[in-house]
Amino acid sequence: MTMHAPVSFGAGGGEPYARALRTDGRIRLTDPDRPDATVTLDVGRWSAAADRVDRSLLDGADGPVIDIGCGPGRMLVAAQALGIPALGVDVSAEAVAIARRSGGTAVQGSVFDAIPDEGHWDTALVIDGNIGIGGDPTALLTRCREIVRDGGRVIVETHVDRAADRTFTARVIDADGHQSAGFPWAEVGVDALLDHAERAGLTARQSWTASGRTFCELLG
Repeated sequence: MTMHAPVSFGAGGGEPYARALRTDGRIRLTDPDRPDATVTLDVGRWSAAADRVDRSLLDGADGPVIDIGCGPGRMLVAAQALGIPALGVDVSAEAVAIARRSGGTAVQGSVFDAIPDEGHWDTALVIDGNIGIGGDPTALLTRCREIVRDGGRVIVETHVDRAADRTFTARVIDADGHQSAGFPWAEVGVDALLDHAERAGLTARQSWTASGRTFCELLG
């Protein structure tokens, strides 16, 4: 019997995520069970330079930073400009190629696979909705705890609805209607994140909102 790896973000079908990365376009994240809950994601923002809020996430870094689901690498470039060693991990070959062309260091693969220097990273970033990776927030946070050093930080961007806590099979659709295969995803607000973090062995240090985005700092 042939085993197939689970489909990851925006892959399969019409490869809309890779197409959007090449054009800085917009994609829609859909849930078949909630047709009215479509979320529009601006890939162009991910491809642009890190903004003030993005850069502020690096302020407390006392060592190397790993960006989980780094996309086209804006946080890697921002860290490099600050003299902070950084590595990006992303399942998308297109995203990793763009990140590398931008001057960042990135590897293609899943966060659930072996990670270089595992257990020694000072800060792990899980932003831009990437707490949804794998559709199991507790498992993802447990993995992040393994990746950072003892006492290391995990910075998570949470859903705008602080009570959100759901997993579902998502699809990505681009502006031309190209649709990905289904993949497991999650939406987690800050209230639910605290429960997932506790189960993962992480301690919440602080949460805050900036420019309409909400973040939580967790300690390993």
